[in-house]
Amino acid sequence: MELLAPGSVAPDFSLLASNGQQVSLRQWLGKSVVLYFYPKDNTPGCTQEACEFRDAQSQLEAKQAIILGVSRDPITAHTKFIGKFNLPFLLLSDPDGVVAGQYGVWKEKNMYGKKVMGIERSTFIIDPQGVISHVFRKVKVAGHIEQVLKLL
Repeated sequence: MELLAPGSVAPDFSLLASNGQQVSLRQWLGKSVVLYFYPKDNTPGCTQEACEFRDAQSQLEAKQAIILGVSRDPITAHTKFIGKFNLPFLLLSDPDGVVAGQYGVWKEKNMYGKKVMGIERSTFIIDPQGVISHVFRKVKVAGHIEQVLKLL
């Protein structure tokens, strides 16, 4: 499968969100979207990443950008994660990994010496026309939000 690159039209999707509604990417045409994929709610790296996005919320809003987080976790886990860390953005549930597959972030990973399939931490910046402007793969959480803000 060919990986999505800057200049590609972002694949549309419809997923259940933490607010209980089905959301589609196309509903945010006209705004920049920071679409980030992460492995699991309430794990150290994912918590740090979510909190950094939370802490940059006003800067992102000033740039007319919205944040959407995607993992395979169920909505119940997302709701607890949002409540525990006061996250002001939607988390989307991709239980079958279909959207992760469309975006090329469903990968074989090495966990404690065992090969497992999982989401590779990745961020896609999608412009107001629905075109991918930047792709970050194998994201290192430290300093990531600064990179995102700079590119918006």
